[in-house]
Amino acid sequence: MEFLDNRPVCKAEPRPPRHFPTGIPDQRARLVRQMDAQWVNGTVLRYWFFEGPEPQKQAVRDAFSHWKSLGLGLDFVEATARSEAEVRIAFDQSDGAWSYIGRDVLGIASTNPTMNFGWDLTDDYGRSTALHEIGHTLGMPHEHQNPFAGIEWDEPKVYSYFAGSPNNWSRQQTFHNVLQKLSPQEVEGSDWDPDSVMEYRFPAGLIKEPARYRQGLTPPGGLSDDDKEWAVRFYPALTTAERFLTAFCSVPLSLKPGEQANFTVVPEETREYQLSTFGLADTVLVLFEEVDGELRHLAADDDSGQDRNTSCKVKLFKDRRYVARLRLYWAGLSGHTSIMYW
Repeated sequence: MEFLDNRPVCKAEPRPPRHFPTGIPDQRARLVRQMDAQWVNGTVLRYWFFEGPEPQKQAVRDAFSHWKSLGLGLDFVEATARSEAEVRIAFDQSDGAWSYIGRDVLGIASTNPTMNFGWDLTDDYGRSTALHEIGHTLGMPHEHQNPFAGIEWDEPKVYSYFAGSPNNWSRQQTFHNVLQKLSPQEVEGSDWDPDSVMEYRFPAGLIKEPARYRQGLTPPGGLSDDDKEWAVRFYPALTTAERFLTAFCSVPLSLKPGEQANFTVVPEETREYQLSTFGLADTVLVLFEEVDGELRHLAADDDSGQDRNTSCKVKLFKDRRYVARLRLYWAGLSGHTSIMYW
C-alpha cells in the first residue's frame, strides 16, 4: 500500500496515568483531568536549546513568539543555562518530533530534553511542527484523539501506515498517538477541529468516517481560529494586580473551577515559611521569586484528588518579592477555600 505526502508526524510522550481514591465524585475527577496539565496563569516558561543549527533554533523562537502574540497570560523567555529552564529543546534527527504535555515537563530530569525536533523547521510544515510541539507543552493533546470527533479508523491500515517509513512506529506508539481516544472527562466537550495545528496529516484510506476525509486529511498549517480561541480561554491575560498576602493572615477565597487568585508576598524576616491552603478543595499552588525583574519558579504543590491541602515549605528572604498563584480545580460542597503563610 502506498501513500502520498508521506511526512513524519509528532509522537507525543505518554502521560502518567492519573489514579483517584475509590469513591471520588465524577465531577471532581472530571475537573481535575481537564486542567491538570495546564500551567497557572502568569507563569514564565523558560526554554533552553541543546546543540542544534541556528535556523532551527530561530524557527522555535518564532513559534513561541507566535503563541505569545495571541495575548496569552503566559510568557516565554530563552534561558541562558539549562538548569534555569523548564522546557529543554533538542534537535536529535534520529528521534522524530515530540514533547511532554503541559506541567509534566516539571517531572523530567534537568539533564534531559522535554521537546525534540527531528526534521527541518524552516518550511511551512516545519513551522507548524514547532507550533504543534509548543502546543503540547501548553497542555494540548492531539486533536484527532478528541472523543467527540466521531472518527472511524481503518485500524489495520493505520497500523500498517505508521509502521512504515518515515515514522517506523510500534503498534503501541500508533495506538497511543492515533487510535486511543481521550476520555470525555479530559476535554471540555469541544467539537473536533480538523484545521487545528494539533491535528495530523492523514493520507487517503485511513479514515472511514467522516466520509469527507476518506481521501485524506490535510490541515492548512498554522494556528486555527479554534486553536487561538481555546489558548486564550485556557490562559487569559492577567488583568488584575496581585493582592498582598500578610504573614499569619488567612485570606478567604471563592473561586469557580479554573479560576485563579494571585498574591504578592514580601517577608518581614528571613526564615523558613509554610504557604498552605485550607478547606475542602482541589488546587494547584505555585510560588515564584522575583529575580532581576523576572518571576522564577520556586516551589509548587498540587493536591487534586487527594484528601489534603496544597502546601509549600520554603526559605524566604526579608524584603524580597514573591508571587503566589493558586488555581482551583474543584471547591467541594462549600465552594470556598483560603490561603495563608506563616
